[in-house]
Amino acid sequence: MQSLNLDGVEIHLSQPVTLAVEWIGQEQPLTELMACWLTLSSTDRPLTPRLIGHPGLGKTTLAMAAARRRKQDVFIMQCTADTRPEDLILTPVLDAGGRIRYQASPLLSAVILGGVAVLDEGNRMSEKSWASLAPLLDDRRSVDSLVAGITIPAHADFRCAVTMNEDDSTFEIPDYILSRIQPAIELPFPDEAEELQILRYNLPDAPEELLNICVGFLQKAHALDLPYSIRDGLNAIRFASKLAAMRAGDASELFDRSIASILGPEALDLENTAKRRRQAGLSTQGLDIGDFFFDGESPLRPD
Repeated sequence: MQSLNLDGVEIHLSQPVTLAVEWIGQEQPLTELMACWLTLSSTDRPLTPRLIGHPGLGKTTLAMAAARRRKQDVFIMQCTADTRPEDLILTPVLDAGGRIRYQASPLLSAVILGGVAVLDEGNRMSEKSWASLAPLLDDRRSVDSLVAGITIPAHADFRCAVTMNEDDSTFEIPDYILSRIQPAIELPFPDEAEELQILRYNLPDAPEELLNICVGFLQKAHALDLPYSIRDGLNAIRFASKLAAMRAGDASELFDRSIASILGPEALDLENTAKRRRQAGLSTQGLDIGDFFFDGESPLRPD
């Protein structure tokens, strides 16, 4: 484990993520992310964008692929509702000899070494945790550790991105933080050809029939604004393939059984699932004024 001494404080650094990833299709969000991390002069500074999209669309993969293109190490900081400010920076721990040493978070390791930090699911963190990062995300480009009593400047090559999912378990990020994590880069669902290419890349040994069935399912779900993602599709194909290895069966039947186990039986009826989500106010895509006053089957509902 790499360590260094900073202002008399010994700091042990986290290891970068070594997983090799490829970004397939959708070049626009990759181009926008790479542009955010450019510096155009000695006085320019990089932007820290937020990557927004449904869970499982590859936001973290996008950031890792961009870091790989820049030939930089990537460090992933998983954010949760109970992430504390010290979790984001330095945590004091006792070593085998009973001495206190300081363990740097993945974020701080990227700050020190000049790597890329991904704050994964950043909107699960509280405002108190975000406040500790404010000076790192503006012109000061530094972070303070209260537990160690030091200020740590960011390496010139340090870059950062924040991924965000939208669901009921996330916090609303205050405006003074949002102004520091701009711009927002939206990741839409991939089109049919891209989705098939992604599935083939990740599951090169999967039967072509299963891949095509899965793409058909996902594309129909996307059209209905249902939050089923490539990750769901990959897991469904994996499970269906394992079931097929145990006993022979029709590919469609095995895929349906897999989907029901992974996403729930309601996922087998996409239209009704989408309708129930609209009625519950979980989605507004494709609604017209009649949807707010009449049931879809009401004879009084205007066409």
